[in-house]
Amino acid sequence: MSPARVVLLTALAMLAFAGNSLLCRIALKQTSIDAASFTTIRLMSGALMLGLLLRWRGRSAVAGGNWPSAFALFVYAAGFSFAYIRLSAATGALLLFGAVQATMIGYGVWRGERLARPQLAGFVLALGGLVGLMLPGLAAPPLVSALLMLGAGLAWGIYSLRGKGAGDPTQVTAGNFLRAVPITAALSLLMVNELSLDRAGVGYAVLSGALTSGLGYAIWYQALPALKATQAAIVQLSVPVLAAVGGIVLLGEPISWRMALASGAILGGIALVILEKKQTNAIGGRTDRLKD
Repeated sequence: MSPARVVLLTALAMLAFAGNSLLCRIALKQTSIDAASFTTIRLMSGALMLGLLLRWRGRSAVAGGNWPSAFALFVYAAGFSFAYIRLSAATGALLLFGAVQATMIGYGVWRGERLARPQLAGFVLALGGLVGLMLPGLAAPPLVSALLMLGAGLAWGIYSLRGKGAGDPTQVTAGNFLRAVPITAALSLLMVNELSLDRAGVGYAVLSGALTSGLGYAIWYQALPALKATQAAIVQLSVPVLAAVGGIVLLGEPISWRMALASGAILGGIALVILEKKQTNAIGGRTDRLKD
């Protein structure tokens, strides 16, 4: 794959990820659709789009995925939707991707990876930014919504970790979306008294599921093999920035000083951990070659 194609696909994938936040926030703020219905329609549309892509490739969605990963996908999608009832697009994306990276870094530490001093400093900086964002005050996000989004990030981190080496990513993702549909349908049945639909809200949910989720993930998996793990992790830090810009332009959302400082601390701290890890791995590789 040519470098220009890798850059294009990566940029489209990041725009799709940011678009998920914007479409969900627009739907729940400007239309009457309820969060459970948005989640169900999003997952159904994503399953349909991925299924069509696989059918075009001569493969089956049923052959991929598993129920534990499907449940993690559902928890992410549901927490994402309910959190965005009150969170801004920028705050939600920041909490989501901060939690995803923290989950994956934390898993590495639990598995025995050691943090060098710069990595530890970065982790403390990111944690401090998160605490600063959550502290009570006029500019603090609603606590319940923030916790829901952190839970969504934790679930997405677990989903990502479970998906490593699980086979064809598009087929696995399609299978997980398909399995998540009955779970999210059960949620909608449980919340039938809150059911509220309109044409615009359904349209945003379909766009979120089919384009920014289903097609967006398929594009990302096309670009991912051409990216180093560190590059893939760092480029995802652009998503909260893109979501913030989209929130300002499309929704008129303000960016407070608290939000700006917390964003710098969280994203900068995570980047420091990732970059230092890359340098440590490179040094370790050279040392191994010298020993050989």
